[in-house]
Amino acid sequence: MIGVFGGTFDPIHFGHLRPALDCLQALQLEELRFVPLSVAVHRPQPVAAADLRLAMLEAAIAGQPGFVSDPRELARPGGSYSYDTLVSLRAEVGDSRPLCLLVGSDAFAGFLTWYRPGEILELAHLVVMRRPGSGTDAGLAPALRRLYGERACDEPAALAGSPAGRILTQEVTRLDISSTRVRELIAQGLSPRYLLPEAVLAIIERERLYR
Repeated sequence: MIGVFGGTFDPIHFGHLRPALDCLQALQLEELRFVPLSVAVHRPQPVAAADLRLAMLEAAIAGQPGFVSDPRELARPGGSYSYDTLVSLRAEVGDSRPLCLLVGSDAFAGFLTWYRPGEILELAHLVVMRRPGSGTDAGLAPALRRLYGERACDEPAALAGSPAGRILTQEVTRLDISSTRVRELIAQGLSPRYLLPEAVLAIIERERLYR
């Protein structure tokens, strides 16, 4: 199985990396592809240039087996939609290989507002990352709660049996770190050390990002 984890990664930090590693290990993924978006659709646009966000991502995951950077969205014009990314990736890996799209619980709550959500589930499984002790369907809109009830599975092994279409909730380590907070600290002249890898901090300092 291949995991797909998209985001601005502006910059990437341990709040991205630790949950990703949890999923890599718990789901026994062959690889987990980090896909930095180009043009944000549901959030503010990235601050750092695409090449620098990709450089920070590659520095952050260097040396971790199974972590792979995937710049396909950066090479595609227009808005970065998960559907388009999965179509491209599916064409590359074939129809039978399971794909697992990793999403946070907050993002999952708005899943039915995404571009072509039904077709996303035809292309990949959804893996909803949640913090320990939090419920999965609490607060979901009725339509999404029904979808979850129809597609939910309890074990990662269930994802390996089909290429797409299931929804799994995966408990992960949730660190209270955000890219916004990292950028705010830097803008205030404060160090974000210990919130992100040293290799990423070195690029930020060298390029004088977020000042």
